[in-house]
Amino acid sequence: MAEGSGGEKTEKATAHKRQEQRKEGNVMQSKDVVSAASVLVLFFTLRLTAQLMYRTTIQDMSYWLELSGHGMDNNGTQIEGMEIASKLILEITKTVLLSAGPLLLVSMIIPVIATGVQTRFIFCTKSFQFKLDKMNPINGIKRMFSLSGLFELAKSVLKLIILGAVVYSEIKGRIGEMSRLLQYDVSTGLIYVADTVFAICMKLAAVFVAVAAVDFMYQKYKWEKDMMMSKQEVKEEFKMMEGDPQIKGKRRQKQQQMAMARMMQAVPEADVIIRNPTHFAVAIKYDENKDRAPIVVAKGADKVAFRIIDVAEQNKVHVVENVPLARGLYKSVDIGREIPYEFYHAVAEVLAFVYDMNGKKPKDM
Repeated sequence: MAEGSGGEKTEKATAHKRQEQRKEGNVMQSKDVVSAASVLVLFFTLRLTAQLMYRTTIQDMSYWLELSGHGMDNNGTQIEGMEIASKLILEITKTVLLSAGPLLLVSMIIPVIATGVQTRFIFCTKSFQFKLDKMNPINGIKRMFSLSGLFELAKSVLKLIILGAVVYSEIKGRIGEMSRLLQYDVSTGLIYVADTVFAICMKLAAVFVAVAAVDFMYQKYKWEKDMMMSKQEVKEEFKMMEGDPQIKGKRRQKQQQMAMARMMQAVPEADVIIRNPTHFAVAIKYDENKDRAPIVVAKGADKVAFRIIDVAEQNKVHVVENVPLARGLYKSVDIGREIPYEFYHAVAEVLAFVYDMNGKKPKDM
């Protein structure tokens, strides 16, 4: 029972595991979101460029017919032989690129953006590596009948049913008008057909968006569930992140050295060093324009105390001997903190003495 409960994945994935999984290319994404974004933007682009595509194609077709029939270009220059074929191919290619170019550009860019937004534009080469497991038919069958595979199958069937119903409903509602298309001129008929196609496309896009929203929530739920860890895994990761005692000791020593260096840099800025001759030294600084009370900028005992005094003397900071005050401040006040109220009077006397020696008149605390 203990092993079973310990192996149960009940804990959310840690930040370290999420980061490691991102390096492996295992990120949450929904393919339906990519499809929906692509279809939606593609339809709107088609809507915006449809008239331009129509005019360009009509104009260019008349030119193609003129060129192929009479060998005349737009400038009235006569063209003969194989030059007509090459000129015709060049013009048709240009027309296709101008007409279909925006759609091709959108169809290439939008999937990249939609995927990148979901994955935060991660690029992992491991995703492209060949894996023999992918060629195993047994694994393929297992994936097909897994919860994820069944969900994808149900989703595909549901999309086909909904899309078929949308198309059928739209065409059924317009069947009467479509029967009168033969009475319209070509231009009016094409506009009506285009409007009908666009109406169908927008309803299909709405279906794609709805399906994408459901799929996104499911994929997020599934990914979070797959990423969950057991309590034992969390403990092992914590131990790994913490490292062995020697590494922790070195890290702690480095932090202490850095803290000591920062403290010693503050000593030259102090107003006075209050010392106990053999044990303690406390550096006090008071800026009457911004501090409510004097602040302890450095303190130390034994060797550190002597080092503080040495740095102070090198930078001509006054050192005052006051045994009870030095001991009290050292035990009561952390570095960077204001002195407590009970030390105001004693510290004020020390500062007044120092300011008097420097010819400076302090404000009352």
